[in-house]
Amino acid sequence: MLNIVKKTALDVGCEFYENEPMSNRTSFKTGGSAEMLVCPGNINALIAVLKVCRENNIRTFIIGNGSNILVSDNGLSGVVIMLSSNFSEIKLLDGETVYCQSGVSMTKLCRFALEHSLSGLEFAFGIPGTAGGAAYMNAGAYGGEMKDVLVKCEHIDENFNLSSFSGDDLKLGYRKSAYTDKDFIITSLTLKLKKSDYDCVKAKMDENMAKRRDKQPLEYPSAGSTFKRPEGYFAGALIQECGLKGFCIGGAQVSEKHAGFVINKNNACTDDILKLIKHIQDTVYKTKGVLLETEVKFFE
Repeated sequence: MLNIVKKTALDVGCEFYENEPMSNRTSFKTGGSAEMLVCPGNINALIAVLKVCRENNIRTFIIGNGSNILVSDNGLSGVVIMLSSNFSEIKLLDGETVYCQSGVSMTKLCRFALEHSLSGLEFAFGIPGTAGGAAYMNAGAYGGEMKDVLVKCEHIDENFNLSSFSGDDLKLGYRKSAYTDKDFIITSLTLKLKKSDYDCVKAKMDENMAKRRDKQPLEYPSAGSTFKRPEGYFAGALIQECGLKGFCIGGAQVSEKHAGFVINKNNACTDDILKLIKHIQDTVYKTKGVLLETEVKFFE
């Protein structure tokens, strides 16, 4: 069956890889191999691959640059479709409006805004992941979030039609959007920023990046914040209060720098990380009565 996908990928000019180790494609640096990984370069190629997978009952997994996922140590049966550097056009539509494909990295998007002296994305500088992923989960930090600047998302729906959500239809809330309950695939974003002073924008971005380096374990593989913020609490504080800072299972550890981060400290496997996440959730619930939900998605 995968030979059919391979032929389609060749026909539409997609990069593809067989038996691709997902440890090379995720920020946690864990996970077994995907039977096939495809990197479309445009919407038509993406739709062609999606269609042939649907027609042949081949499972598909849509990812950005793998910064917020955990892949089973047993690998993935089917096709991983990766929307990242091959799907990353970015341009200025007018003086303050930016268009980008969903695979553009948030770092690249923020630097583009800086180059054009545009304010509004300072909060996002240093957020791992792609613009599509940031829109999907309404990513936020340091007092800002995507809903402050995101005005429109284009997507492919379940019938392979191109459509879009804009304004209130995006349903942007805490770590959720109109897309979190749908199987639509975000293909592009339109953001409304504000003209500003280059030095002011740069100073704020530098300030936020310095905070990240100071407070977050950026030197280790992770998926950023492991848990959503429970209402009325901070996940990291709850975990620390339960005495779990530095706690390890296998090669996975609750970061000693920031307890809200589970890190791959010493050649962890995905199972180590999953067991540690479960232990954290059970301990916090038993001790504090608060159920921690993960931001990280698990693929198996």
